[in-house]
Amino acid sequence: MADVQLRQLAKAYGKNPVLRHIDLHIQEGEFMVFVGPSGCGKSTLLRMIAGLEDIDQGDLIIGGQRANDVPPAQRGLAMVFQSYALYPHMTVFENMAFGLSLTSMPKAQIAATVQRVAGSLQIVHLLDRKPRDLSGGQRQRVAIGRAIVRQPSLFLFDEPLSNLDASLRVQMRIELSKLHRELQSTMIYVTHDQVEAMTLGQRIAVFNGGIIEQVGTPLNLYEHPANLFVAGFLGTPKMNLLSAIVMNADHQGVLVQLADGSLLQMQVDGSGIRIGDKLTVGIRAEHLLLDDTHNSGPQNQLHVDVNFVEHLGDSCIVYANFPGAENLFAAKFSAGETHLQTSQKLSLHVAPAHCYAFNTAGAALPRL
Repeated sequence: MADVQLRQLAKAYGKNPVLRHIDLHIQEGEFMVFVGPSGCGKSTLLRMIAGLEDIDQGDLIIGGQRANDVPPAQRGLAMVFQSYALYPHMTVFENMAFGLSLTSMPKAQIAATVQRVAGSLQIVHLLDRKPRDLSGGQRQRVAIGRAIVRQPSLFLFDEPLSNLDASLRVQMRIELSKLHRELQSTMIYVTHDQVEAMTLGQRIAVFNGGIIEQVGTPLNLYEHPANLFVAGFLGTPKMNLLSAIVMNADHQGVLVQLADGSLLQMQVDGSGIRIGDKLTVGIRAEHLLLDDTHNSGPQNQLHVDVNFVEHLGDSCIVYANFPGAENLFAAKFSAGETHLQTSQKLSLHVAPAHCYAFNTAGAALPRL
């Protein structure tokens, strides 16, 4: 195993900066996920760690040693690509054994190693086939197996599941988590899929525009986003974001008025916030309740016009129109709420403890 330290890493193509001042410490044996929208720099950073891209500024430390100028083959890592990158003229066995065949390892030991890894990935019956005879999921297992046989101290995954269908992605996420537990190796995984990030990562680094917005455990990022970008990026449906004006504020809470005149009491620290300031209120879809079961009074009631109802079997998601919302307002209910219909008017309730607030700079106000 090896830890990875990124110290003030930067990368630019010409005058266009791609990564700016990246500082991050990935612990030995950790499963770290880089997540963010396309073009945010996460794959470029992975390729810099692999040695496939030059480092313009900063230091890359792998296992305590500066690796900026170390050739890729000597960094003790293995990379699994989105495109699988298998040799089409070789069998599965030959693909998995190729890296080992370039070393001085005896052929009998190579065969035993490939057999053992193929058994753990349930692809022993595929060893004599060519890649063209395999499904997408099988090819991905071969690509992962080819990396495992080398026993690297560091695994790099570059969106390895994006070419698979939805059901197979779920299965492969389970297998990757199991693989990490068994190998206890350091793994860095790049994805734009926030569901993959939340389900796989022990910690997540959220990238945006060449910087890291926030690093933390999946639950910490979901419950305590540092800013508007993280709040809006993580979660399905996305967090509802509403414009608001401060009516009252102190260190014990904030009272705001929404665009439709509704009053919302929030358990956030209002120190330094003044009456009349503009805030953005955040509310998760699952924190909204139908108000006919709550009798909450005039505050923290939201009145919406249903635009669309999405029935998911175990739950349903209501998408509604609400003044001041950046997108359609979403509320998630149990499957029992089958009476909800398009064009229906709903009264919703949200508890003060479940409200988020962000200032004009996009930074989150501390929750109480």
